[in-house]
Amino acid sequence: MDLTAADKLTVARAAAVPLVVVLYAWNFPNHDYWATAAFCIAMTTDFFDGKLARRQGRTTSVGSLLDPIADKVLVLAVLVMLVAAIVVREVLVTGLRQAAIERGVVLAARDLGKLKTWAQAVAAAVAGFAAAGAWGNSVAWWALLVAVILTWVSGLDYARSAPRLLSRAQPE
Repeated sequence: MDLTAADKLTVARAAAVPLVVVLYAWNFPNHDYWATAAFCIAMTTDFFDGKLARRQGRTTSVGSLLDPIADKVLVLAVLVMLVAAIVVREVLVTGLRQAAIERGVVLAARDLGKLKTWAQAVAAAVAGFAAAGAWGNSVAWWALLVAVILTWVSGLDYARSAPRLLSRAQPE
């Protein structure tokens, strides 16, 4: 099978999926930035492969099949990694709350945490409607991104306040 230059870009985008996932999962300094940069570069190939195929007048059945698959697999892989980031934060804050309770301190829900919860709920609803075809996936992507940012900002807020709150705990 003879792949066109556009087809090779599509294959490269699909091949970038494991790299992006590993960069998100592998914990080293600034790994999230590297992973996001790799994702952005890989997604940019979608623009160029289409432009190249049209300019050369060489659209192929392989490219027509692989292009949307490569796009979806790459985007879904990043979404899964971002959802994992939300799950990790939720587990850490729950553990922090449990440790506080064991020391006689109740970490009440903070306004930022409440906002985070609503952002997650809105992102879930937007994603559900996007899956149903009400609008494009990019709307769901942006809603999830807002939820991830608020999730981590509120988690850092809890982490910042925890030492002060826990130091006031009464030893048993």
